[in-house]
Amino acid sequence: MTGNESKASTKDNPLVRALSRWEWDGGRSIEPDWEKRTALIQEEEHILHCLGAAVIMRWNNLPMEVQRELFASAASLSDPLPTAELKEHIARFLHSHKNV
Repeated sequence: MTGNESKASTKDNPLVRALSRWEWDGGRSIEPDWEKRTALIQEEEHILHCLGAAVIMRWNNLPMEVQRELFASAASLSDPLPTAELKEHIARFLHSHKNV
């Protein structure tokens, strides 16, 4: 391999480019501010928690078709549990909270 080929392959390597950017920045990460991203994620999780709680509080008043659609949507978010196991957990939760 000639010097030019070596230089080109190094230049095309994304890890080498990332390390170069990191070193150029004085060793500080050039990624977005992780504290801000963490705060946004926590805020979104809080919003989803509140929305979920509101749906559960009104579950019995929702039309059966809407309940089925929401159940199916929730079950499709099966990571990390398998879908069947998640469906069972959701069904048990709804049953135990049906008169809340």
